[in-house]
Amino acid sequence: MSSTAGSRPAEPVLSERQLWTALWSLVVGFFMILLDTTIVSVANPAIMRGLGLGSDYGGVIWVTSSYLLAYAVPLLVTGRLGDRFGPKRMYLLGLVVFTLASAWCGLSGMMPGGGLAMLVVARAVQGLGASLISPQTMSIITRIFPPERRGAAMAVWGSVAGIAGLVGPILGGVLVDALGWEWIFFVNVPIGIAAFVAASRLLPRLATHPHKFDVPGMVLFMVGMFAIVFALQEGNTYDWGPIVGPIPVWGLIVAGVAIIAVFVVWQAVQKGEPLLPLPLMRDRNFALANTAISAVGFAATCMSLPLIFYLQTVRGLTPTQGALLLAPSAILSALMARTAGRLVDRVANVRVLTVPGLVAYVLGIVWYASLMGAETPLWLFLLPATLLGLGGSFMWGPISTTANRSLPPRWAGAGAGVFNTTRQLGAVLGSASIAALMEIRIAAHLPGAGASTGVSNGTVLPEAVRAPFSAAMAESILLPAGVLVVAIVATAFFVPPPHRRGQ
Repeated sequence: MSSTAGSRPAEPVLSERQLWTALWSLVVGFFMILLDTTIVSVANPAIMRGLGLGSDYGGVIWVTSSYLLAYAVPLLVTGRLGDRFGPKRMYLLGLVVFTLASAWCGLSGMMPGGGLAMLVVARAVQGLGASLISPQTMSIITRIFPPERRGAAMAVWGSVAGIAGLVGPILGGVLVDALGWEWIFFVNVPIGIAAFVAASRLLPRLATHPHKFDVPGMVLFMVGMFAIVFALQEGNTYDWGPIVGPIPVWGLIVAGVAIIAVFVVWQAVQKGEPLLPLPLMRDRNFALANTAISAVGFAATCMSLPLIFYLQTVRGLTPTQGALLLAPSAILSALMARTAGRLVDRVANVRVLTVPGLVAYVLGIVWYASLMGAETPLWLFLLPATLLGLGGSFMWGPISTTANRSLPPRWAGAGAGVFNTTRQLGAVLGSASIAALMEIRIAAHLPGAGASTGVSNGTVLPEAVRAPFSAAMAESILLPAGVLVVAIVATAFFVPPPHRRGQ
């Protein structure tokens, strides 16, 4: 890689207007693919009813997990594809795949042979499209914005992740109530077309250079991650016992971790071009930012699921009503995005922003847990939502900015691929883990609960089981709060970027 870097033509110099129009064209596609990581959560009860899934919690969660897994696993490769064939070209290809797969998702319940299996497959194809889009957005920003102005751009980029996570349930609720669950996927079609047209006109063409692709590394990484996610996802289904023959759930998790360890060793010793460039991790801020964003991705993906099920099945709210209780988070995050970005460019060390932001986010989640009783006044849920919006504004953007600020342009594609991979792996593990924990806590508070009781089939629960179900959901939502402690510790050790040291 480095051998060709010196011969690459210089990146185009863009005017201020060109820089920001290019950024906003990227934001449209990035927002769309991230929206689909959370928009499904509010529609899960409707999907369960529409597809006749009864109390199959684990089955419906695969509608989210298949997307996240197919999104995350190829990211180490798709970031390199952007360097090899051009990030603009890969971004446009990803938009085409994602948009067509979105239409397929919406039609999956209507097509011959359709149902949950087809929806899961279509969501996986969606994820492949998203994996082509995501690293290109970060790579293009890194390559066209100079370091001293990159903070504001990355703050907008990073805040989009937080806003999408909050808008997803709101938009999903409106669409499910008004048109049906299929429209959470159909809505992507016009957005995808608009994003394609905008990107075709506004994104610059950037220099390319060849890459070799680490096929053994790809196989090891995919097999290892699938083993871990499948075990976490289906563990409760098999009562944490044998899955195939004598192989238990925990054995599959251990095997997955071992395969990932072999993958890391292979990346260190192979003589070709590694899938995961380990020298990237020698950059302190890059390594810490990846640690933090994996925890943030975990928390953001799984936080809303217990809350949505509580609001709909315990409190009897419609998807729209339940999702609107999250509205202050999305509104405040959107309003604070540019302010947070300007602060990122002005402060010497962004840990003064990230640590308070993450602490506020954790406190917001804990606040939610304390309110999840059967009789809590609903307006109180607006308060932690506001705290989440404020905390998220100083979480996503500063972490994303810090990750790539010190990387040279030749590492833009690889760095973007690694960063987006760790973020999405966190999201995958979050989705799988929250599904397992919810089932465990429901079983603990409601032994023998099933479809006959209305638990987890998307209907309003009988009064007798509302309190224990609420307790199960409150305990489940504490998981993302605990995981975010990892992000707090990681960001506390950030150091100023090279251009701000000594200030």
